[in-house]
Amino acid sequence: MAAFVTADAQEVMRKEKDGTYVVNTTTLAKDVEGYAGSTPVEVYIKKNKIVKVVPLKTMDGPKYVAKVKKGMLPKYEGMKIEKKKPLPQVDGVTGATFTSDAVKENINRAIEYYQKHK
Repeated sequence: MAAFVTADAQEVMRKEKDGTYVVNTTTLAKDVEGYAGSTPVEVYIKKNKIVKVVPLKTMDGPKYVAKVKKGMLPKYEGMKIEKKKPLPQVDGVTGATFTSDAVKENINRAIEYYQKHK
């Protein structure tokens, strides 16, 4: 299956050999900002379940990103993605509120994109 790309050739979604879809929010959610800038992620999805969420390069401080990576992102692992049903709410991380909120919005946009384009 071919990768999906935007007009500026930034890869938004790709399908790996094992059937895992990877949605990259770098261009998909470039308007979503955390504490100090955009907060893109890659969301790995297999068989309509989130496998993992990986934060990408951001201007938010490493301390905030580390808090989100440790305290929030693992909560998404194993979540089912069902049409017409929103993902369960995941609490943000205290002390990294702006980064948490931005990462959650990035994940939501990745899921929406996946549902429309898989």
